[in-house]
Amino acid sequence: MLRSVRALLTPTTARLWHGLTAVVAVGALGLQAVLTVSGAAYAPADLPPLWPRVGQTLSYFTIQSVALVAVAAVLLTRDPVRDGRGFRWLRVSGLGGIVVTGLVHYFLLAPLFHGTGWVAVCDKLLHWAVPLLAVGGWLLFGPSPRLDGRTLRTAFVWPLAWLGWTLVVGQVTGWVPYEFLDAGVIGWPTVGGTVAALLVLFVVLLVALRQLERVLPMLGSTPPDTA
Repeated sequence: MLRSVRALLTPTTARLWHGLTAVVAVGALGLQAVLTVSGAAYAPADLPPLWPRVGQTLSYFTIQSVALVAVAAVLLTRDPVRDGRGFRWLRVSGLGGIVVTGLVHYFLLAPLFHGTGWVAVCDKLLHWAVPLLAVGGWLLFGPSPRLDGRTLRTAFVWPLAWLGWTLVVGQVTGWVPYEFLDAGVIGWPTVGGTVAALLVLFVVLLVALRQLERVLPMLGSTPPDTA
């Protein structure tokens, strides 16, 4: 069984998978851009001016995660065993972000979503299709090993920067991308507890990814750093 799996892990099949991931991710971002600019993603009574709603869309953790996944997928389509310090950060940040996106959406946000039409299609692409393709591509094709200690430590830079910026903007403007970060409604103790839980989830996720990388038959042969 393992031999047959390894036989499928070729640069050609990796390029096909990463290429599909890139197309779906870029397509989802493009559709979201159209919905944002047209105002279709908002109820008519809640439609803000164009530039504020563009800024709001770009502030979503989901959008930024999908963007990181899209860039990494494009690079891997060109070179399925790509490596480099910057690429390692990009890969693990996008992968960790998209997994958190999928889990948070499934457990916290999906029950609150009532969109229809193209809004529903975009939601499924962003929160279901892209996470499944990104995780599936990593599990099958890696490349590995890439998750060294230094990469895992720097993977926290983007989520922490996003979180700090989001909380500051929320205090200044009164708008936050997710209700579980709205301290004005649910209070700072609840927000703090949620943030702590998400950070723990991110740590556990990164540790799990590193352990899986060591045992799965992925593409790539560059030895990991020992840092």
